[in-house]
Amino acid sequence: MGARALARQIGVTVKEAAAFIASYFETYPGVKTFIEETRERAHRDHYVETLLGRRRLLPEIDSANNRVRSFQERVAVNTPIQGTAADLIKLAMIAISRELAASKAKALLLLQVHDELVLEVPKDELDATRELVRAGMEGAMELKVPLVVDLHAGANWAEAHG
Repeated sequence: MGARALARQIGVTVKEAAAFIASYFETYPGVKTFIEETRERAHRDHYVETLLGRRRLLPEIDSANNRVRSFQERVAVNTPIQGTAADLIKLAMIAISRELAASKAKALLLLQVHDELVLEVPKDELDATRELVRAGMEGAMELKVPLVVDLHAGANWAEAHG
């Protein structure tokens, strides 16, 4: 997001937001390079891809309308990150489902919420299911950095996140 949007969102001046953004990119120059290279590739190819090769078409990336073009550029930068996260969680769900079935566990994979999985697990299966879920999520994709999973349990969503 640009300085105006950031200023509005966090309640600072545009000048302060611009300084924050500049400082961020100084500290993390690789992020700026990623954004610039992704935008350039999107303009050249009219699509971007997740790490697994799933494509998001960007037919209006070169639009004369600045709002349309800017939106497509934001989508271009977001898709490799969010799309890869979506690919990853789907792979984890498949692996976990298969392992639960193979183990004859009574645990049930109920739903996905962003980057979280919600399972219903009998108390006597909790430890084994934790390890099965950890292995399925942390091993879903091989990346340059390790995936680390936090696991929480409770009688309900609030208790598990409390």
